[in-house]
Amino acid sequence: MPSTRRWWPLLAIAAAIAIAAGILVRQVGTQGASPREATQALAKAAFRDLKGAPVSLADWKGQVVVLNFWATWCPPCREEMPALMRYQQRYAPNGIQVVGIALDEPDKVRAFGEELKVNYPLLLGGTELFKLMTQLGNRAGALPFTVIVDRQGNFAAAHLGALTEAQLEKLVAAKVPS
Repeated sequence: MPSTRRWWPLLAIAAAIAIAAGILVRQVGTQGASPREATQALAKAAFRDLKGAPVSLADWKGQVVVLNFWATWCPPCREEMPALMRYQQRYAPNGIQVVGIALDEPDKVRAFGEELKVNYPLLLGGTELFKLMTQLGNRAGALPFTVIVDRQGNFAAAHLGALTEAQLEKLVAAKVPS
């Protein structure tokens, strides 16, 4: 049996690389967008629902909107969806609306939404979503990516990576007055 001493340096290097990559995604991931620029980008953004009809954030004027950028092929995106669904159910009476914006094929999004019985709107976006996410501060272009929009339609916060329901509650409470 080979000695484990030989593997320690390799494991240490691999761990250091993983930690550095995580820090880099965190630092590069959500920087650069001013709230004003992000708000302007959101106001111009247009999406399509699963039937192809145009949708914009103006459709939820007066509500806090939790925009979750995701894809069916993204494991962390899929894992956080039950938390988003519980959040939607719990806070919809308070004027909070979760909206999923998929970077994916309509048929796959539709099937996934039906399978999971997603209780919030699922919208579609194409490659222009990467530009929008960058304008909103997602420099890594990674998914999932969540943006909070206040009741006036202004950018309030962004989070790169999967969210738990508790993290989402804290993020919204810290950034959007009741």
